[in-house]
Amino acid sequence: MPHRLLALTVILLAVPTSSALSQQQSQVVPLAAPESVGMNPQRLAIIDDVVAEGLRYKKMPGCVVLIGYQGRTVFHKAYGHRQLVPEEQPMLADTVFDMASLTKPIATATCAMLLVEAKLVDLDAAVAKYIPEFGQNGKQDITVRQLLTHTGGLIPDNSMKDYANGPTQAFEKIHQLSTYAEPGTKFVYSDVGFIVLAELIERVSGQTVHEFSQQKLFKPLGMTETGYLPAEALQVRAAVTQQRDGHWMAGEVHDPRAFALAGVAGHAGLFSTASDLATYCQMLLNSGTMGGTTIMQPATVATMTAAQEVPSGFRTLGWDMRSPYSSNRGDFFSKSAFGHGGFTGTSMWIDPDQQLFVIFLSNRVHPDGNGSVNSIAGRIGTIAAAAIETK
Repeated sequence: MPHRLLALTVILLAVPTSSALSQQQSQVVPLAAPESVGMNPQRLAIIDDVVAEGLRYKKMPGCVVLIGYQGRTVFHKAYGHRQLVPEEQPMLADTVFDMASLTKPIATATCAMLLVEAKLVDLDAAVAKYIPEFGQNGKQDITVRQLLTHTGGLIPDNSMKDYANGPTQAFEKIHQLSTYAEPGTKFVYSDVGFIVLAELIERVSGQTVHEFSQQKLFKPLGMTETGYLPAEALQVRAAVTQQRDGHWMAGEVHDPRAFALAGVAGHAGLFSTASDLATYCQMLLNSGTMGGTTIMQPATVATMTAAQEVPSGFRTLGWDMRSPYSSNRGDFFSKSAFGHGGFTGTSMWIDPDQQLFVIFLSNRVHPDGNGSVNSIAGRIGTIAAAAIETK
């Protein structure tokens, strides 16, 4: 990977012992009957009808829905197919999905916040402090916070031609970009900004976002089915997306820029399952701790998930909150809820006030890229919150 020798600081990371890792792998959000934790199962059953309608109108070939409430998994179902062509394969509850832009908050933003917690990164410092070459053509004052909230003024996506000659030259092209808007004045959702954040993580830690996230986040949480570059055993369980170079992508990143960056990037490239994501969600709801393992301090979680006002609404440091991108947000979520979506058909929302999380995973781009699931994900979120029984 580029710039490894330019790392400002190398973090020595402890690798869990085999016995400790065995314990960590048991960190799951346990199943419970909805009524046992105060949720109405009849209301949750409406999700079946919403998904059936989406399948009927070919909004997606299939999906997995998981809902957690009060520390318990109360709903976990697979629907439809993970592949339609060239042959049908059923969707399973443990299907592996291309997270697409959910990579941004889950991997990149979380890792960035771990560096902030370690006092190795300052949210309000210029990105150029950590990547000097970035600070040209009007980008010298863009801050880490602005990249995390998409207010850095960077272009949404730079040309695919910039990636034609490999990662090293791709980063050189990104460093040479001019601003798309005056930093701090507009909300412009930018894949480029998160590609740069992953570079920052590597410069500071000496590890790629793939390596850093595995050692500091996913392995300690026992999220053994989450990460970049999934192994073959996970690829065979992956939901199929579209064709590239004559073959169907399954366990291969769909995003073309992440693919050009060898599958590891700050904006896309992560794969996961609903159960693994539930563990991550519950860790955040527990203020950074899960199953006796502390990933980050409560103050860091609070900083990451607090509302940040941007010119067109509210974001958090890495997450959506209430913005033009919130069409997959449930109507009855509280103001503290945060979430994100992904181009491939993924969505995840977490509501700290209600101790609720809603995970919707689909491969809506299979087979022809014409699926559409944001409204479905939003309706499922609305049903989930409406199923909470008020006392």
